[in-house]
Amino acid sequence: MAWRSAFVFWVGLPVIAVAGFTFGIFDLVPAWQAKAGSGVEGTFTAVREDCGRRSCDWRGDWVATDGSARRTDVILYDEPDGLTVGQQVAARDTGARNGVFSDEGGYTWLIMTALVVAGVVAAVVWILALVRVIRRRRTPGPAAT
Repeated sequence: MAWRSAFVFWVGLPVIAVAGFTFGIFDLVPAWQAKAGSGVEGTFTAVREDCGRRSCDWRGDWVATDGSARRTDVILYDEPDGLTVGQQVAARDTGARNGVFSDEGGYTWLIMTALVVAGVVAAVVWILALVRVIRRRRTPGPAAT
């Protein structure tokens, strides 16, 4: 059992730190901007639903209300229930890498925040543990008599 704990601690924590921080950091600010109602207003048209093992994402095209910007094949974050192919919903572009945010709101901002916080906490815990191990190895033990 000890080797499993060591593996989770020495390999798992760095992986959680990198994954949480990497997946969350790029969309953290755009998600919070969408929550605050910032960004370019427009319309998302649902083209297809992509489903994986655990979740589904709606992909489609987004056009700014004033026609000044267009994004194709983007994800609609916080999509409304019952969305169907061809349906149009109000959405805003806040600069997220892969998508736009539904005006109905949702919890993407909370998920992105949790990912980043988990990544930072995992990194801090791992670094502190690493420093502790290094200090222990440098501290001489009691003299043998």
